[in-house]
Amino acid sequence: MRFIFKTNYAQDIQLAKHGGHVFWYSLLVAFLFTAPLFIPEYWLAQMTFALIYSIVGLGLMLLAGFTGLFSLGHAAFLGVGAYTQSVLTGHGVPFPIALVGAAALSASVGVIVGLPALRVKGIYLGMATLSFGFIVEEVFARWESVTGGNAGTHIKAPNLFGLVVDSAEGFYCLCLVITIICTYAILNLLRSPTGRAFVAIRDSEISAQSMGVHLARYKTLSFALSAALAGIGGALYAHKLQFISPDQFNIVQSIDLLLMIVVGGLGSVHGAFLGAIFLIAMPQLISLGKDFLPAVIGQAPGLQAAVYGMVLVAFVLFEPLGMYGRWLKVRTYFEMFPFYRKGMFKRQKTFQKSDRLK
Repeated sequence: MRFIFKTNYAQDIQLAKHGGHVFWYSLLVAFLFTAPLFIPEYWLAQMTFALIYSIVGLGLMLLAGFTGLFSLGHAAFLGVGAYTQSVLTGHGVPFPIALVGAAALSASVGVIVGLPALRVKGIYLGMATLSFGFIVEEVFARWESVTGGNAGTHIKAPNLFGLVVDSAEGFYCLCLVITIICTYAILNLLRSPTGRAFVAIRDSEISAQSMGVHLARYKTLSFALSAALAGIGGALYAHKLQFISPDQFNIVQSIDLLLMIVVGGLGSVHGAFLGAIFLIAMPQLISLGKDFLPAVIGQAPGLQAAVYGMVLVAFVLFEPLGMYGRWLKVRTYFEMFPFYRKGMFKRQKTFQKSDRLK
């Protein structure tokens, strides 16, 4: 078991806590960059989707996991980024500039949506963001001159100042580089005063305000940054599919994104990636498992939704910290073996405010 003795503040906020982090994450990055050499194209496409959803998950994790503001209309930001990228690249704008434009416009919309967060929270904030999602979906369907309406619109391959990325391997590497940049930016943000202000708001708004945290400013900033990351993910999503329509950014997509970070593990950067892997891998596992189920169950149209619901309920009941929380317990189990606590894997009992008074 590793013990880290911190002797200064700089050591406490550094990205890599010890040499093991540097080694394993470097090995992971090397594997991801060399994956196109030995992984079939189909699974490489699934890994590309996992990277795209990871970027969106990082944004939603920043909003919900670190600031405590839940959004039920996050697919709308995904759609804003996708359609912005489609319009800009359709007019000949290079991919990097269009990507920045998609992120900027999504962030601007996020600021507008973040304004209700200054007055409402909890279920009322969820209702406000849900209404926003319905409004944006309707705008996508009605604004036919820009979005193509319900008929959808096509999008060109990324053009990097003359270099067209039209291969699956090239686009995978492009998504991987952007994912690494976004992850590095989020990690640096979380160890900055701004990131600590987000966490303070999540833990207690009253305590954060008493310590000088400007609630309105940081809540709006959190919505803007989260929307910007969703816009980047939406732009990459549009390029990967090469065709987008309003029904791809509906309430079901928003629920899938929220399910992704809950299952992955709220309040952890790792949870965004684990949740994205779950979101991409689960439909594949369900398809493989249909052959072993009775025809009545295997051919049922709502099988995937039912499985998602059961998985979500199971995580809420037995592992609220998600997949990353379970991994932390397993890692601790092996580090402390054979001196682990007997009840380590049991869920800790939580108390409501009314229970604390008894």
